[in-house]
Amino acid sequence: MALALLRPRPRGAALGSSRAASLHWTGERAVSVLLLGLLPAAYLCPGPAVDYSLAAALTLHGHWGLGQVITDYVHGDVPNKAANMGLYVLSALTFAGLCHFNYHDVGICKAVAMLWSL
Repeated sequence: MALALLRPRPRGAALGSSRAASLHWTGERAVSVLLLGLLPAAYLCPGPAVDYSLAAALTLHGHWGLGQVITDYVHGDVPNKAANMGLYVLSALTFAGLCHFNYHDVGICKAVAMLWSL
């Protein structure tokens, strides 16, 4: 179910049901609201739970956003499949990189706090 929400819909392709579109839209809004809550949480109580939540939410938010760019601007079957494959690779590398940064370095919250202190 969750993986189905990650897949961008090709232009002109009909959804299986209006329920699938509604669930995808609701998921996008839930991640946006979650990000709005995570930003003050990252400032008020930074820690590993917030760092990894930010890594997941930011990656998912970016994946869905770039998926819409691909849907709108990449035309043709082969270029669309190649762009979507590149998007999945980029999203996986982004999430892996953020998790690596959280585990082996200071974490997202502390890194942003260090940038603000400059």
